[in-house]
Amino acid sequence: MSDVRIRIMPKERHIVSLSGGKDSTALAIFLQKNFPDKAYEFVFCDTGEELPETYSYLEKIETYLGKKIVRLRAERTWDQFLEDFSGYLPSARSRWCTANMKIKPFEDYIGDDVVISYIGIRADENGTPKYPFKEHGIDKEGVMRILDESGLGLPDYYKWRTRFKWLGLKENHPHLYEKAKQYETSNKDGSAQNFTWIQGGTLEQILKDEDGIKRRHDQYETRVKRDKQKKSKRLIDVFSSELSFEDALNMEDDAEGCLVCHV
Repeated sequence: MSDVRIRIMPKERHIVSLSGGKDSTALAIFLQKNFPDKAYEFVFCDTGEELPETYSYLEKIETYLGKKIVRLRAERTWDQFLEDFSGYLPSARSRWCTANMKIKPFEDYIGDDVVISYIGIRADENGTPKYPFKEHGIDKEGVMRILDESGLGLPDYYKWRTRFKWLGLKENHPHLYEKAKQYETSNKDGSAQNFTWIQGGTLEQILKDEDGIKRRHDQYETRVKRDKQKKSKRLIDVFSSELSFEDALNMEDDAEGCLVCHV
């Protein structure tokens, strides 16, 4: 009698990673509305230090989709990781929070299953990226239209994040701003802290000239609007290149939600 072995194929899963930002939210709505035959899993990598507006917006998304969003969290907290890195705060050059608190929990969640990741996110070799916005020609205006028609609109933090982010945090969430400032001034053991969120000084030093910051930002916005009239950057162009999971998480829209990522 021959030895017949049956090969069991890995399960194929369709995962939509939400950030609490406009683009990933619009994509979730678009996919569920236009391709409802897929058993989508909506996941959110939670650092535990997200803005209140982000958590509130996720609840609204759940209500609209009629489906729970899976919250993924690392086994260790932000403070514990900070201690592991000797008080070194995350920066554009070293986003240890992304690697340890977002990518690792996501990889643990998908395991060895075959995953189709939407928004062009590639978790590892067993993930297949999909670019629905690119495939269907949806640009930034299209994203805004999807959100408006759904009734969700933009997350509330968009009302103030267009300003210098740390100034917006100070004005809207002073307790979180003070918490961030504390990380710059002292370590858990009370010793002096040598790291700052922004290159060039502490938050207190940089935000001394609030009027100057607002003035420079207004000048910047005027320049951006002028440049947009010359050439518009479409969302479809953003998704025209291969993005890694980390790249997608660090995109401006998808990395603004948590206090940790305000760098």
